[in-house]
Parts: sequence; C-alpha cells; structure tokens
Amino acid sequence: MEDRSVHIKSFGCQMNKLDAGLVASALRDAGFRLTDGVKDADAVVINTCSVRQHAEDRVLSNLGHLKHLKQHRPGLVVAVIGCMAQRLGGTLLEHEAVDIVCGPAQIPQLADLITEAIGRHEKHLAVTEKIRFPGADDAALDDFESTYSIRDKQIPGQAFVRVMRGCNYFCTYCVVPYVRGPEACRSPRAIIEQTRRLADAGVRQVTFLGQTVNSYKYDDGRKTHSLADLLDMATEVQGIEWIKFVTSYPRDEYYKDILLAMVDSPKVCRYLHMPAQSGSDRVLRAMNRHYTAGHYLEMLERARAIVPDIAVAGDFIVGFPGETEEDFQATVDLVRKARYRNCFVFKYSPRPGTAADKRLTDTIPDDVKQKRNVELLAVQKQISDELSRDFLGRDVTVLVEGLSKKSHVNPVEGEDRPQLMGRTSTDHIVVFNGPASLAGRFAQVHILRASPLTLFGELSV
Repeated sequence: MEDRSVHIKSFGCQMNKLDAGLVASALRDAGFRLTDGVKDADAVVINTCSVRQHAEDRVLSNLGHLKHLKQHRPGLVVAVIGCMAQRLGGTLLEHEAVDIVCGPAQIPQLADLITEAIGRHEKHLAVTEKIRFPGADDAALDDFESTYSIRDKQIPGQAFVRVMRGCNYFCTYCVVPYVRGPEACRSPRAIIEQTRRLADAGVRQVTFLGQTVNSYKYDDGRKTHSLADLLDMATEVQGIEWIKFVTSYPRDEYYKDILLAMVDSPKVCRYLHMPAQSGSDRVLRAMNRHYTAGHYLEMLERARAIVPDIAVAGDFIVGFPGETEEDFQATVDLVRKARYRNCFVFKYSPRPGTAADKRLTDTIPDDVKQKRNVELLAVQKQISDELSRDFLGRDVTVLVEGLSKKSHVNPVEGEDRPQLMGRTSTDHIVVFNGPASLAGRFAQVHILRASPLTLFGELSV
C-alpha cells in the first residue's frame, strides 16, 4: 500500500482526547503513518470542541493556516471532526481548507472518508441529521471503541473507557446536548470486556467517561445497572488497580451507592469531579441546574462523611448573563465552603443555539468577567495550597505518566534520572526524579515540597 501520513490535532475535553486516540488507531490500522506536524502529512484531522468560543476560534485559526498551505499543496486533505463539525455541518464544509466534516457519531467512517478523498477533489459531509433522537450509529460506535481502544496511544498504563454518550440535562449555556445528542449508555458487558482487554494489554488505570457519568443506567432485561454496579464489576478485572470516573452531575440518585463503592474497594479512586457552576441559586435557576447551592454543599458533606479522604474538584462559570456582584460573592462563598482540591473557572461564552443565547443577553462586560475569573482562582489557589501542605512528609502512591513538562536529566550515581510526573489516586500531580522506565508503573514518593497544584518529592527507599 502506498505510504500515506496523517497529522491529528485535538482540542477540548477527555471525550475529545479519547476520540482522537481512537481515530489515530483506526487510521494506523488503515495504513496511515502518524506525523507530529502538517509539513509532510497527506491528511490533517482537526478534532474540535464547541464548549466555548475560544476553542472554535483556535480551530478557525488553524484552518486559516491550512488554507494557505493548500495553495502550495492542493492534494492535502483536511478533515474537521467532533462537536464543532456537528454544530456547523455544511457551513463548515464551505471553508476553502475543509474537505471532510465528520460528527462525533460518525468517526468510525473517518478512515474510509480520508482514503476516498485523497487524490480526488470531492468534499464529504457526515453528521447526524436529527441529533435529539437515539442514534443508529450506537452499535457501530461500540464496535469501534472496543476494536481500537487497546491500540489507543494513551498515557502509559492508563486508558479512557467511554461508558455513555450525550446528555439530557440541557443546561441553558451548554451546547453538548445539541452536538453529542441524548444520553446513550453502553452495556456493562461491552464496558467490562473492553476493560479486561485493556488490562491484558498492560493498562493499570481506567477512567470511565460520561458527560454526566453518574447518570449511567443500563437495563439488560434482568436488572438496571448503575455506575456503582459498573464500578463493582470493574474491580473484579485482574490487572486493573485504579478506577476513576468523570464528570458527575450533582444528583442524589445512586449517589450514596457510588460513595460506598469507593469505601468498599481500594481500586475505586477517592476522587469526585462534580461541577457546581455557580453559588447563586438565582443564577443556578437561570442555568437550568436542578439543585441549589445548599443542596450541593450538603452532597459534599455526605461525601466526606462516607469517604473522609475524598478529593473533590469543581467547575464554575463567571459572568453568566445577569450575574450580579452579590451572585458572584455567593460563588466565592461556596468555593470557600467546598474546599476543592482544585477547580476550573471559565468566563461565560455564548454558544449559538443554546437557550441562554436565545433568551438572555450577554450583559457582563469582559473586563468584569476577567476580574471575577482572577478573583475566584485566587481564592481557590489559597485553598489548594493549604490542602497540598497536608501532604508534606508523607509517602504517596503515584501512577507514573512519564517525563514532566519541565523534565531535565540529573546524573545520579551514573544513572540518568529525569524529572517524572505522575498522579495520586486523588488526582494530585506529583513531580520527582527517577528512571524513565517507571512510566506506566506505580511508585512510592516521599513528599518534600508543595505548591497549590503540584507536590514535589523523591522516590521512597
């Protein structure tokens, strides 16, 4: 087969990272060689995110560069996949640089679409026409994930396993239900079999993914399986040592069962990522979030009563339409009470087609959004710093991911010991020096120093 190369660039969340890895595996299987840049590539795949305008702007910037590149290399095939592809569809196909537009549900078709497009001057559109209906693509997606997950180039020793797709909540600011469709849960049999095969391939940690993963529910005719059931089944898989899940929506159904699964098995990581989005009940109602700030904090209290050493992470949006200074201070108050390990803060970005964009005016000036963003991050930084200091002098178990971003080699007794990075079961980042061969393996690290977001240590003797 003629040597063909492809470059993949991905934006966005863990779902997109998983999709990019699956696509890479499928393209390798189809005979493509992956390249680190576009210079010598026969095809370029851009995996897109639509959660914020900034993410889409970065994609458009990349397409502008590719448009100029194609003037000198007209045979280059450019495929845009993911949420932005589904949202814009044929409009995106009109861009001079774009040859293929492929939605999230159609990624099993991508290798064939690229193969057909190379050497031809045809454009291809593959998106879901009626996104709010259960997809006929679900079986094909299940087969695609089961086939290619093992060869997915993930962080050594780790893998994502999608347990469900889509979302039914329709938060007014969120585009996900319009581009990923309604909730569709995979069968426990398919998930556990995929997990078993990953374990056989050397994976030691799996992360179960869902837009609202704790909403997982699958009726097999004999029993309705919840996420807690899925966690229990996964703990029985030989070779899997840690199991994480993201992202959780604040809801009571099965909540205690999930927490008890953490208590019952050391394999279920004591980590909960549960976005609050705002501490103001008025704003939460406008966001169509189905809880109050008080209810949210009560859920965290229950979690810490059942799992005292649980680490919690959150998400917030500042500058939502109509957010007053009083509303924002309610958010600050919630963050102080919640005492997150860390939280992610985003400035509100109107998303076309969402209820907030249709019904509400983006009234908050960008400088006010920026000020609130900085203030909330500063509050969280202080909390993270206090929590990190609790680790000083302790030994922690770390699953090593590989070289740190600032890796440097220090010769120690004739052995190269680069700076490595790993994470604890509670998702704390740990940096230390050790042999590169530890990547994908567990290590004991003694913590010597702490910053708000990173723990620094040395390998325990």
